Amino acid sequence: MALDTLKDLYIDELKDLYNAENQLVKALPKMAKAATDPSLKKAFEDHLGQTEGHVAGLEEIFKDLGEKPTGKVCKAMKGLVEEGAELIEEDAAPEVKDAGLIAAAQRVEHYEMAGYGSVRTYAKSLGETAAVKLLQQTLDEEGAADEKLTGIAEGVVNAKAKAKSN
Repeated sequence: MALDTLKDLYIDELKDLYNAENQLVKALPKMAKAATDPSLKKAFEDHLGQTEGHVAGLEEIFKDLGEKPTGKVCKAMKGLVEEGAELIEEDAAPEVKDAGLIAAAQRVEHYEMAGYGSVRTYAKSLGETAAVKLLQQTLDEEGAADEKLTGIAEGVVNAKAKAKSN
């Protein structure tokens, strides 16, 4: 697809996010299974439900645009997911692995926030008001997930991981 217009770029970036979200739908259950801290496990499980909602929201946007959501692989998310999978396989103390899982998940959240912020801005420029609202909601949910992970890290997990060092 030639990227000749802002709308072309918008659709291309939406396809990237759609693929990224679908990769996460597969990765989050593995992260939840690997987590030992109950609050972290629950955060991953809860975010899976949100992620499935993000996929549905993107499908709605594509339907409104008369476009198909397929055709692009998000290489960045593929790399982030692979890093998380490597961490899951590491021989690490459970508390340390949980801290690493949070870091891996936050890298994913920050990537998503950058992507959703950009497409929301494109949608606004293109007058796609329904999409703007949906994309902002998703951006807000990604930010809240990041904040929740920070709270879990600072409140419990990092202290437990640090105790393993003493």
